[in-house]
Amino acid sequence: MVAYGMQLPVQSQSTLYAEPWEAGGGPEDLAEVAGVADRCGFAYIAACDHVAIPRRLAGAMSTVWYDPVATLAHLAAVTRRVRLLSHVAVVGLRHPLITAKQYATLDHLSGGRLILGVGAGHVREEFEALGADFERRGDVLDETVDALRAALGPEEFPEFRGERFTFEGLGQRPRPVQERVPVWIGGSSPAALRRAALKGDGWLPQGDPRDRLPGQIAKLRRLREEAGIAEPLVIGAITEALYVGDAAWDVGRRTLGGKPDALAESLRVYGAMGVDQIQVRFRSRSRTELTDQMRAFAEGVAPLLG
Repeated sequence: MVAYGMQLPVQSQSTLYAEPWEAGGGPEDLAEVAGVADRCGFAYIAACDHVAIPRRLAGAMSTVWYDPVATLAHLAAVTRRVRLLSHVAVVGLRHPLITAKQYATLDHLSGGRLILGVGAGHVREEFEALGADFERRGDVLDETVDALRAALGPEEFPEFRGERFTFEGLGQRPRPVQERVPVWIGGSSPAALRRAALKGDGWLPQGDPRDRLPGQIAKLRRLREEAGIAEPLVIGAITEALYVGDAAWDVGRRTLGGKPDALAESLRVYGAMGVDQIQVRFRSRSRTELTDQMRAFAEGVAPLLG
């Protein structure tokens, strides 16, 4: 059966997807939405990562971006089952030992519910402000994934030597609960696909439309097979915006709306093309409407996904 998760509202407010009500949202809204996701069978809740947005992008991206570790740790305390996904952590902005320490602590505090989603990043000014190398961000991400594997792995005192980073005899405390923290790789460029295939436990596409996904999935599988990697790769997809039922307001022509069986029929296409988990987003005018939509999806649509 195809699993379903969601990006949290409020914590990132890009004009591409944020609803107007989120501008006045806060911790109470996040906690309520996370609690509904926890009770309604959502596989994960996700938080984004940007340290600072430059003026040239502020109009489109906004400047509201909560820290993912702090946000997910806060919500770990008010949930019990739902997994906690960074979608995605721009790990090249920080030293990998800091990243490992933060996310090991998050996994420890949440009882082993972390999924570490990572990506290369795209905002040059963020890298420059932090003294990080924007031009080499892809290479640095490759090295950092290896470093994080070592630091978050089962060995008590991991050792990793990389071209850029060197770790020797550095034990992380507290340790993650999970023996292997899942690392999902974000991005849809050829480099990101190769990275996901060769280094990831999962793939998080960025904006791939439905008609492009089968080709991307086939490439991932081919790269993984050629490398002799037998472990399954969790394939993700971000769906169109959804509205369960007949909306009494204009939800936009790109929104999938209607009765649960019609929505399920449309979303089953993802499973047929090899997708394991879908990230859903609901149109809403308030927190109440959002949580109502989440419940309607979990009760009426999810059981029909097959």
